Amino acid sequence: MNGIENNVLQPEGHNQPQITEADALVDTEELLITTQEEERISVASNWKLVWWRFRKNKLAVISAILLLFFSIVVLVPDFFSTHDPEATNARLAFIPIQHIHRIAEGRLRPWVPAVSGERDPVTLAMVWKIDETQKIYIRFFARGYPYKILNLIETDIHLVGTVDPEQSDQIFLLGTDRLGRDQFSRLAHATRISMTIGMASVILSVILGMVLGGISGYFGGWVDNFIQRLIELLQSLPTIPIWLALTAALPRTWSPEKVFFAITIILALRGWTTLAREVRGRFLSLREEDFILAAELAGCSRWRVILVHMIPTFTSHIIATSTLSIPVMIVTETSLSYLGLGLRPPAISWGVMLQEAQNIQTLALAPWLLIPGLTVIIAVLAFNLVGDGLRDAADPYS
Repeated sequence: MNGIENNVLQPEGHNQPQITEADALVDTEELLITTQEEERISVASNWKLVWWRFRKNKLAVISAILLLFFSIVVLVPDFFSTHDPEATNARLAFIPIQHIHRIAEGRLRPWVPAVSGERDPVTLAMVWKIDETQKIYIRFFARGYPYKILNLIETDIHLVGTVDPEQSDQIFLLGTDRLGRDQFSRLAHATRISMTIGMASVILSVILGMVLGGISGYFGGWVDNFIQRLIELLQSLPTIPIWLALTAALPRTWSPEKVFFAITIILALRGWTTLAREVRGRFLSLREEDFILAAELAGCSRWRVILVHMIPTFTSHIIATSTLSIPVMIVTETSLSYLGLGLRPPAISWGVMLQEAQNIQTLALAPWLLIPGLTVIIAVLAFNLVGDGLRDAADPYS
């Protein structure tokens, strides 16, 4: 009883932690920060919320920066080139890679080793050796062959060049091919062609998928049946035989620009079907929503309902899907050009450059001809990581 009485008679707050004024101030500040954060999120737009989620994915952000660099190369490939990509010189065939060194004479002074060649007395082929005793000093933002930026501004400034203009024909950062063409310069121009085909094809396929998928899901009836049967027909066509037939149908006298345009259209016609079915499914669920009924009762036309009220509700999903579709288009174009079914020389693309690596003997002499394949892997991986990041960021339930 005494123990019980002692417990009952203990003053309130005995053995309980004392809340100091400093602790109360800290709790108040944390509550204030939390409240401000909640208010900032509550008034933020959907795009801002997507950006906040996306930037938490470090791999996706790094991939986006890498794709930004690829985009700059697409715009001004000549700026990154050291030689004219079309210039040939059979005497300079299969020059090995010249690695850039940063330190010379105990200070920061970039240089590449010179290359010396000797004729093999048996095979009569040139055998090249790296001679690091002779240094070719290089500099950034050097002068070289003239070109036009976006066919508007004429300049001769390049990212990398030699300090001595007389040594400009002795620098080959990624070696040369069997015709003596500079691989580094050709890779820059190949990036422009392959990336442009991929992005242009996706843009056309997205437009077709949104329009035809939206019409199919919103109107229904015989229109829906016709578009769905068309999608099933296109998806059932075998890829390789179709490409063989199209390659045989394309005139051999066509210029690279015409072949480029034809391949872009064909890839777009093959790639819109998946997105169209996704858009159709969204439209089937959205057309029964109350805000769509309110827009129709307010007198909005059908096209306004589709373009203004329905499509913006899943624009972020379309962007994420498009980003994931670009690497598929790039790999398709590269594979077809590698097999000789896509772009053909003198056009320059990653697939056309990889054609040089088809010969095992050539590959044994010049393994650096596989570098365009590494570029394809990096670009496709970057697009996939960015696409995954956008898809997760755009998911409202993530």
